[in-house]
Amino acid sequence: MTSRPAPRDLRASDADRERVVTLLTEAAGDGRLTLGEHAERAELAYAARTLGELSALTADLAAPSAQPIRLDARRSVAAVFARERREGRWVVPESFPVTAIFGEVVLDLREALLQSRRVTVLATVIAGHIELIVPEGVAVQITGTTFLSRKSIHGSVPPAPWPGQESGLPVVDVRLFALGGTVKAVTPRRSRWRGALRRTPRR
Repeated sequence: MTSRPAPRDLRASDADRERVVTLLTEAAGDGRLTLGEHAERAELAYAARTLGELSALTADLAAPSAQPIRLDARRSVAAVFARERREGRWVVPESFPVTAIFGEVVLDLREALLQSRRVTVLATVIAGHIELIVPEGVAVQITGTTFLSRKSIHGSVPPAPWPGQESGLPVVDVRLFALGGTVKAVTPRRSRWRGALRRTPRR
C-alpha cells in the first residue's frame, strides 16, 4: 500500500500559482516587498511544482488565515463558545473531527482541495452550528444520532449514492452526534446576472 502524500507535497495548479502571485503583487504595491524581491518570488512561484513550495513564498506576508494556500497541519476543527471558519484554498483530509459546542463552524469547500473522493466528517454538535458550503457536483450525506437537533441540505446539492452504488461524484459523509443545535449543507446558487453579463458581447 502506498501512503497518501502530505498536503505540502501535492502538485500545484496554475490557479494556485496565480493566487500566490496576486498576494506577492499586493505586497510589492504596499511596500512589504521590494521590486527585486517581488520579481524573484514571482519567478519561483511560476516554477513551483508543489503546494509546499508555493506556501513558503508567502509565509512572511500574511497571517495563516489569510494565506492564499493553507496547509494547516491540524486535522481537527473545533469551536467552543467561538466561531471557526475554513475557507479559500485549503487541503481537506480524508477524515477529520469537527466539534461545535455552543459555537459555530463553517467549512467552505468551494475552493478546497479534496484528498479523497469520499471525505468523512466526524461531527459533534452540542447547542452549536455546523455549516458546509459545497461546490456544485459534490454530494453530501448526514447520518447519525440527534436529539432536539436539526439537519438540512439546501440548494443544488446532489443526493449521495446508496451503499454499494457508484455515482462518480465526490461525497462528504457527515457522521453526526448532536444534542441541540443544527447542521446544514448548502450549495450557493450562481448569480443569473453574472452569467448574463458574461454572455453579453462587448462592442
